[in-house]
Amino acid sequence: MIPRMRTPAEAIREIKREDPESGITEHFIRKLARDGKIASVMAGRKLLVNLDSALAYLMGDTMPTPDKSPQEGYGEIRKIV
Repeated sequence: MIPRMRTPAEAIREIKREDPESGITEHFIRKLARDGKIASVMAGRKLLVNLDSALAYLMGDTMPTPDKSPQEGYGEIRKIV
């Protein structure tokens, strides 16, 4: 299935179509994307959010967080051979 990628403004329009009295704002959608709480990509200078991911987050589902274990040797001084 192809993901439904939308700009934050388009995502808000979709949400408002389902719930006209929703208090969700475009700024909130951008913040969720920036914080990594919903799936998003940058297409040049344009932010695209996965609409299904945003709706799932708002329904209470959270995205699995990737394991951010430090890489071996990262941040250490290494001997130059």
